[in-house]
Amino acid sequence: MAHDEIYTENLSIDQLREKYQAERQKRLRSDGVAQYKELVGDYEEFDRDPYVEPGFTRDAVIEEVDVVIVGGGFGGMIAAANLTKAGITNFRIVEKGGDFGGTWYWNRYPNAACDVESYVYLPLLEETGYMPTEKYAKAPEIFAYCQLLGRTFDLYRAALFQTEIADMRWDENLKRWRVATSRADDISAKFIVIAGGVLHKAKLPGIPGIETFAGRAFHTSRWDYSYTGGSSQGLMDKLADKRVGIIGTGATAVQVVPKLAESAKELFVFQRTPAAVGIRGNKPTDSEWFSSLKPGWQAERITNFTEAVTGAQPEIDLIQDEWTRMMRVDTRKLPENEEEAQELERIDFENMQGIRQRIAQIIEDPKTAELMMPWYGQGCKRPCFHDEYLPAFNRPNVHLVDTDGKGVDQVTPTGLVVNGVEYPVDLLIFASGFEVTTDYTHRLGFDPVGRDGISLSQAWSEGPATLHGVLSRGFPNMFMISTVQGAQATNFVHSISEVAKHVAFLLTHCVTQNIAVIEPSADAQEEWFQTLFAQLWGVARYNATCTPGYLNSEGGGDMRSARA
Repeated sequence: MAHDEIYTENLSIDQLREKYQAERQKRLRSDGVAQYKELVGDYEEFDRDPYVEPGFTRDAVIEEVDVVIVGGGFGGMIAAANLTKAGITNFRIVEKGGDFGGTWYWNRYPNAACDVESYVYLPLLEETGYMPTEKYAKAPEIFAYCQLLGRTFDLYRAALFQTEIADMRWDENLKRWRVATSRADDISAKFIVIAGGVLHKAKLPGIPGIETFAGRAFHTSRWDYSYTGGSSQGLMDKLADKRVGIIGTGATAVQVVPKLAESAKELFVFQRTPAAVGIRGNKPTDSEWFSSLKPGWQAERITNFTEAVTGAQPEIDLIQDEWTRMMRVDTRKLPENEEEAQELERIDFENMQGIRQRIAQIIEDPKTAELMMPWYGQGCKRPCFHDEYLPAFNRPNVHLVDTDGKGVDQVTPTGLVVNGVEYPVDLLIFASGFEVTTDYTHRLGFDPVGRDGISLSQAWSEGPATLHGVLSRGFPNMFMISTVQGAQATNFVHSISEVAKHVAFLLTHCVTQNIAVIEPSADAQEEWFQTLFAQLWGVARYNATCTPGYLNSEGGGDMRSARA
């Protein structure tokens, strides 16, 4: 395109650094993560499960078990599968949704897909013998695979669906946990495994007037196909005469916008911060290649991917996608000297300049292309990869409404206001993400009460205290599978799989050896914190340069992440 040169000129490092800082400053807000709205009160309808029939009831369960597992997503399922393989089957799984799946139960929006290769993302492929249909599986296939895991390891018999934890407290005399649920269940358990997940507690932007909107509105994780028509992969036929507004341009919007563009009469995309969108290059699975894989192939491939995107630079890149190309050097690490710092910055800038060049080449309107340029480091936000998102903005029915980093000003009964201009819409979709960095117990929706009647939120009032993010002193026999002070990887399922296996190993050892209580010492927790603290300087330094987002607690950029 003729306007390529406008965006691909060789800006100096100093100019780029200044541009990044200016874009960060215009988006900083004093309220940080508090800017978002919870789905309670006037907004509780946004949290309603659209995938189950209303009025579900069942008899209360009163029982004693070895283990209660909270969460039926991959973390809880992998822990349960490993317990089952170890011969421990006396467990209960408590799950808010109507089936297994976690993230993939809730997120059924059009075009939803995994952004990491299926062969490393879907766990236990060798155990199930399942072959993903394509390199990057779509949501319906992943959800169906979760159901397959449930059948393969006989987990449905242990599941209590459409059920939430109401109370959980430790009985010091009995050395057991007492668990009460929203269905009046009363369960006594020796051990607790909390696998609450990350992408499940949806949030809304703090825009005045959301509750006044008279049209249809929903969050992407509670998609209403009865209104839109169609399916997760098909045309939404009921939108042909509708004006649709979507707030957000993150990973979810990148996937859903192309389908909305094809379906809606008009689509308005409200942008606060542009997404960095690279090439996807999805393709069907080669069945001959898949059948030729040797035992142990998945563990090898998973490790190879994690090494490739954390700067370890394995000799052979088994994945060969944009993830492993862009992330082969960890630009967020703490440099050893000024020379390395400059080299890391140069690599980061060049990678992002490539993203900006792609936008300039694809977007036909120069003004739109300019507004969609991401001016931040590659590690500031989770990168997106999609081949249909950018071309969607060349359609005459798609309108980018850029808010210059400020967000939408107001929602009215008939539409949205930005810079004094109202955009009337029939349907308002919130692609505003999930709570990721709010307090752990807040995200869980319950507050475990441990020894001496002290709740987890009280014990962690000055920040989490754990050993490996798995155990916490004062909360005996309670295992956590989460991101709190724990392992984190680009392939999130790799992280939770390793932790879930570790938890199952510890728990199995306790059961088989008749160990009544397991909990860490205070010294072990402090040593673990100091280990984390020493490793996080590089990330904290990098985050301080980033535009606000969930990875830096909406621009905080401090060392709070070491505690959280």
